[in-house]
Amino acid sequence: MAAAAKAGEATLRHAFGNVLSFFILLLIGVLAFSIRLFSVIKYESVIHEFDPYFNYRVTQFLTKNGIYDFWNWFDDRTWYPLGRVIGGTVYPGLTLTAGTIWWLLNSLNIPLSVETVCVFTAPIFSAFASWATYLLTKEVKGAGAGLTAAALLAMVPSYISRSVAGSYDNEAVAIFALIITFYLYIKTLNTGSLFYATLNAIAYFYMVCSWGGYTFIINLIPMHVLLCIVTGRYSSRLYIAYAPLVVLGTLLAALVPVVGFNAVMTSEHFASFLVFIILHVVALVYYIKGILSPKMFKVAVTLVVSVGLVVCCAVIAILVALVASSPTKGWSGRSLSLLDPTYASKYIPIIASVSEHQPPTWPSYFMDINVLAFLVPAGIIACFLPLSDASSFVVLYIVTSVYFSGVMVRLMLVFAPAACIMSGIALSQAFDVFTRSIKFQLLRILGFSEADAGDGSSANVVPENDAVKVDKSEETIKERPSRKNKKKEKEQMEKAQAEKTSAKSKTEKRLLVLPMELSVIGLLLLVFMGAFYVVHCVWAAAEAYSAPSIVLTSYTHEGLHVFDDFREAYAWLRHNTEVDDKVASWWDYGYQTTAMANRTVIVDNNTWNNTHIATVGTAMSSPEKAAWEIFNSLDVKYVLVVFGGLVGYPSDDINKFLWMVRIGGGVFPHIKEPDYLRDGQYRIDSQATPTMLNCLMYKLSYYRFVETDGKGFDRVRRTEIGKKYFKLTHFEEVRQS
Repeated sequence: MAAAAKAGEATLRHAFGNVLSFFILLLIGVLAFSIRLFSVIKYESVIHEFDPYFNYRVTQFLTKNGIYDFWNWFDDRTWYPLGRVIGGTVYPGLTLTAGTIWWLLNSLNIPLSVETVCVFTAPIFSAFASWATYLLTKEVKGAGAGLTAAALLAMVPSYISRSVAGSYDNEAVAIFALIITFYLYIKTLNTGSLFYATLNAIAYFYMVCSWGGYTFIINLIPMHVLLCIVTGRYSSRLYIAYAPLVVLGTLLAALVPVVGFNAVMTSEHFASFLVFIILHVVALVYYIKGILSPKMFKVAVTLVVSVGLVVCCAVIAILVALVASSPTKGWSGRSLSLLDPTYASKYIPIIASVSEHQPPTWPSYFMDINVLAFLVPAGIIACFLPLSDASSFVVLYIVTSVYFSGVMVRLMLVFAPAACIMSGIALSQAFDVFTRSIKFQLLRILGFSEADAGDGSSANVVPENDAVKVDKSEETIKERPSRKNKKKEKEQMEKAQAEKTSAKSKTEKRLLVLPMELSVIGLLLLVFMGAFYVVHCVWAAAEAYSAPSIVLTSYTHEGLHVFDDFREAYAWLRHNTEVDDKVASWWDYGYQTTAMANRTVIVDNNTWNNTHIATVGTAMSSPEKAAWEIFNSLDVKYVLVVFGGLVGYPSDDINKFLWMVRIGGGVFPHIKEPDYLRDGQYRIDSQATPTMLNCLMYKLSYYRFVETDGKGFDRVRRTEIGKKYFKLTHFEEVRQS
């Protein structure tokens, strides 16, 4: 009766825990969604940044014309006169996801606009990502760590920066796809289920559709499989977790037009195939070991290893031959920039010119992950107590993501989930130790027996006679003859070993009791750290990451000033120019010009043609007449220049000008960066070089600028301009804001 009562109590406690976990997860989802709405509350429901405007335009086309027209869409309003095949050059995951949501809502008679769906897609998927983090961390260290990690991810500033309402970029859905793929891999590794392995391949396919960062997955998982093999942790579960992912996942990835045969032809994918071969060699060795005698096994292993080495060498030789003809040895420019941080600045300035491709500073780590930076080491240590296949995977995840985040600030986004997982594990373990210690000390003070004080129940204390039984059981198994049923004996031995390990871990857990004062202080410190993290995350969401770049604001003694110049300029182009007019600008503004002004552009943010971008950079760097000849050859009628010297906007074209010079000079040798520098310094004042003072970018930016204050003082560069009075001979100003 007592045992039945205890079992019923345990079942009731388990059910209550599940219900409580469900409601906590629901609240975490609400938190993840609502904390990203500051941009809508403070400003309006509007698309942010640059790339999201292209994604929004593509989604509009998809919802209006259907999926088949989308795949075959040739856009003649971009990259004039080349154009662009949209369906074959975009990752369609985000567009198809938002389009599907819009279709479902309209099917249910909820008439939301495409723009509204696009604005709120990122906050919705941030909630999904938090729930996926719970599932992943739960597989590693239990439900408590999972709930903590989910709550941390819901608020982490690094993820908020790319998922606020209006941030309609690929990362909006890709981070969820990344985490759910890792979860399904770990779930398959823990269960050996082919069902989860199939779901894992489908999740990987969704990740491939969503973001080019899928190569991180297809390299991290093979690294973990190889680590398990080298450390002697091979099992049939490992084979089931990896082999279907490579076969089915690669076949599905090849269906994505932008990937195609790159799934089997580029160096980013070769590691997965090499580990796939090694895994099969190891699986064959283990299979042979189970059916042959020790003497025959040695002969067979020698043969298998020899053949395996020959096959591996042949495959490697074929791969080397395939990539040898490529100057980059089959690697993309961005991948080489990750492996060699100096590569882009040396050879591909177009990649180095993007601000999010720069390495982060130390303060950016504190800004983007805050106190998690101090909890990550504790989480790594906790993963080794004890080390499992799942915990070794998240350790490998955090190590690799730390490196990549240090190379490129954009990849802080990949590092953030790993930091939340590790911090969730650390906080959960710390709370467990502190609360158990307080409970033990209180029960001892109240006079309960030591057995009752352990964890509130004697079930957590392993009796000594049970450990003896485990040892005796193991000895009996060893003495039993193994001729009839080797598989059954092996399973019994593994079970006995697991029980022994569990008993040991429970005993160690029972002995870890801290003094009352130390436990209370530790709990208070953790609560204070959590409160500080929450305050920082809310501030980052409300102030640092909520402002859309399309709408600028500034605070003065007169109050808040809103500059809506971008949208006003694009509206002027849309209403005052011909439909077929061509607009030239630096590539940063191409997507916005096409989406908001509906005019043809020469270059845009896709940056697929370096020569075309270099042509625009050369025109901006050339004297007025030479620039006019270049633009005239491209049928350009309007030139858009962004200048912030009057209001103090630092992200203007004058600050980006040296990148135009470098990119233009990389293709056209007559453009030389030293010609624009005075003693190695970039200047626009009276000490600026004649080449700088006479280039088109300088003239278009500072035309009639002296009329604003009589001095021509640039508030961004904090100096008076060098050439104040000049006229345009080949260009005419039609509008300025």
